[in-house]
Amino acid sequence: MTDPVGKLPSELDQLPDRDPEETAEWAASLDAVTKAAGPHRAAYLMRRSLQHAEGAGLALPKLLETDYVNSIPTAAEPAFDGDLEMESRITAWNRWNAAAMVTRGSRLGVGGHIATFASAAWLYETGFNHFFRGKEGDGSGDQLYIQGHASPGIYARAFLDGRLSEQQLDNFRQEAGGDGLPSYPHPRRLPWLWEFPTVSMGLGPLSAIYQARFNRYLANRNIKDTSNSHVWAFLGDGEMDEPESTAALALAARERLDNLTFVINCNLQRLDGPVRANFRVVQELEGAFRGAGWNVIKTLWGSAWDELFQLDTTGALVRRLREVPDAQFQTYATRDVAYIREHFFGAEPALAELAKLLTDAKIAECFYNSRGGHEARKVYAAYKAAVEHKGAPTVILAQTVKGYTLGKGFESKNANHQMKKLTIDEFKGMRELLGLPIPDSAFADGLVPYGHPGADSPEVRYLQERRAALGGPAPARRVHAVALPEPEERAFKALYKGSGKQEMATTMAFVRLVKDLMRDKETGRRWVPIVPDEARTFGMESLFPSAGIYSPLGQTYEPVDRDQLMYYKEAKDGQILNEGITEAGAMADFIAASTSYATHGETMIPFYIFYSMFGWQRTGDQMWQLADQLGKGFIVGATAGRTTLTGEGLQHADGHSHLIAATNPASLNYDPAFAYEIAVIVKDGLRRMYGPDAENVFYYLTVYNEPKPQPAMPEGVEDGIIKGLYRFKEGTPGAADAPQIQLLASGTAIHWALEAQELLAADWGVRADVWSATSWGELRREALECDEALLRGEQRVPYVTRALEGAPGPVLAVSDWMRQVPDQISQWVEQDWSSLGTDGFGLSDTRDAARRHFGVDARSITVAALAQLARRGEVSASAVKDARERYGL
Repeated sequence: MTDPVGKLPSELDQLPDRDPEETAEWAASLDAVTKAAGPHRAAYLMRRSLQHAEGAGLALPKLLETDYVNSIPTAAEPAFDGDLEMESRITAWNRWNAAAMVTRGSRLGVGGHIATFASAAWLYETGFNHFFRGKEGDGSGDQLYIQGHASPGIYARAFLDGRLSEQQLDNFRQEAGGDGLPSYPHPRRLPWLWEFPTVSMGLGPLSAIYQARFNRYLANRNIKDTSNSHVWAFLGDGEMDEPESTAALALAARERLDNLTFVINCNLQRLDGPVRANFRVVQELEGAFRGAGWNVIKTLWGSAWDELFQLDTTGALVRRLREVPDAQFQTYATRDVAYIREHFFGAEPALAELAKLLTDAKIAECFYNSRGGHEARKVYAAYKAAVEHKGAPTVILAQTVKGYTLGKGFESKNANHQMKKLTIDEFKGMRELLGLPIPDSAFADGLVPYGHPGADSPEVRYLQERRAALGGPAPARRVHAVALPEPEERAFKALYKGSGKQEMATTMAFVRLVKDLMRDKETGRRWVPIVPDEARTFGMESLFPSAGIYSPLGQTYEPVDRDQLMYYKEAKDGQILNEGITEAGAMADFIAASTSYATHGETMIPFYIFYSMFGWQRTGDQMWQLADQLGKGFIVGATAGRTTLTGEGLQHADGHSHLIAATNPASLNYDPAFAYEIAVIVKDGLRRMYGPDAENVFYYLTVYNEPKPQPAMPEGVEDGIIKGLYRFKEGTPGAADAPQIQLLASGTAIHWALEAQELLAADWGVRADVWSATSWGELRREALECDEALLRGEQRVPYVTRALEGAPGPVLAVSDWMRQVPDQISQWVEQDWSSLGTDGFGLSDTRDAARRHFGVDARSITVAALAQLARRGEVSASAVKDARERYGL
């Protein structure tokens, strides 16, 4: 809606104008400039005024988009602190060896990517020579999130540095023999080199933000001085399409993470073509990051463009750069100069006049080669500005050419991401371009050779001296294993003794245990509780006033519940990471905390508690990232199962997370039924993950929100709890020839099984033993290990087989999960097997109604047990029919 003169309403219309005449004079001045000098001049003056106002400290909204030029003018670039010629030679060797490694591997069909590193070589080399701190200096060094497709270039540099051999380069993507190189950054496969797995796109930028935030958390809690650690995340402009890539930008700005720099390689290409074919991705990213509160540095044009900008006295060149879409700019890089003159400079008369002053060679240099990301001085200036900027994180938007220096067959081609090799002639052309002393005779066997100037060459000495000054090799992963002392037994004993007549949900039992463990004088401060905004749902509000919620600003307000015992307390040294509504952010927190033992040499014990439905289903990719990064800790699926969370319905009813979790080799998955089982599992987990023989595993526990009396721990069950199965309650002895059956149950299902045990005995004369299956997954894991041992000639009987050996009757397994979860172990059970579960979609109703719906309540278990016995001829078929009628099934 507009006012009578057609002007759109503005928020300024709501503000009093104390001098309308002065306001009108300003408007008239702007109109006059527009009329006399044109709209572009008027826009320039307005933007200059806003820039001046910002510099003067006036509180004005920031511009979200600036011109398509470098943020740092050439005249403002700092002196380059290094030997540019030497670094050019080093970069040339790295380019060559990266391309050679992938090309040689292509003979075996293992693939690889060449074009990404070719575009980003200077982005990495400048950092390695001048900025990236190693782990052998003070502190923890910098954390480098390397773009996955650029890994060949990092291997090439490690080869030049003497950390990798030619044989290892030839084993790129050939790991089965044990001496190969993984295709992408992977700590589990190459743990001395890689810290962070990044090729699952979007997770690198998200993790980098939370890593920078966790660095501050460690410092603010006085656990480790991380003031000298900087987080660098190298990303592709196409990768920024992933929602995770930009999911936490506001968090980074809100918490003023000036220890974080994103370097986005804007080569304008995705995997199949242009990133923003009809638009400009650099401008889009600038607006997104500025809007989120980041410091933005654009490094777009190389020094060859300086002359063009000096000749642009009308602003026509800057206007044209701002309007040309990315895909068209890619086309310019592949067409002849005549085409550029016609289609770029011919857009308006002022540009055509400017082009008359330029030689064809100058135009070719600018449009084919001169990008800011390909010049060390430009990159150095951007990095220096980034690390010196205070109060906000920085993003560097560096424009490059994908496939740069690989020849016209590669550069800016849509298909170059899928192109895996260069011909010998193309390599010879690359050799001439890079000025490398590689003779033709080196190609005699038809293979492209690796190149190395020599272990004592000036290039290698320079490289190593630079790295020594910065604190040693990078990237590098270091583990200084220091076992944590075992916590005092008191915390566990509280759960061993049970709750008596008092009812307690296993969720609350876990929270109470952790709360007590956080009081341990030796290890308590190392616990990192993580929850995505629903701490009260899981009964964790009691931790608020004692542990505090982490906030780098502390608490700048008086909380509304300050007069209550469990008030919402934020603190700069708070221990709890109470995230917003972001399971992805909470998982990124967990990954940073769980790998602190390697990143910072400080072992932390994170536990992340969440609605079980919103874990493996929602952030399963990050669970794999956790495993890849060798993380440790407890992830806890609360309100677990498909029927225990009353009323919430299908979107909250988890009956499948244990099945998804079973696919992850590093995840030890438990579904405890009782509080004492939780205590035993957590105690053993602390031993396995943080003891003298620490393992690179993590635990997934499911806990329930259904209050139940918690029994005391029977004697001698600890081993069975850890292995995954033990007999909890034997059936009441009946007649000597009474039918018998074994009921295996996990989690909350054990209560239905115990009730069914009573019904079977009282109503049908059947004796049922009830077993607590604390981990279907661990039973299967151990059984698979036994099967593998058979291939080596070792005779091993799986634990589940031995545990049930001689148990009379068939086996009926039941859980609050889909049947495939317990069915994981069926092939190693010698008895007749059957299972019940909550297959299908969840629904909203009472617990009893939901369990009847899925056929897992006590009466359904009873009928299923009778049916199984009837098939064996141990009870009559009529008994099954009678039971259905009696129980209303």
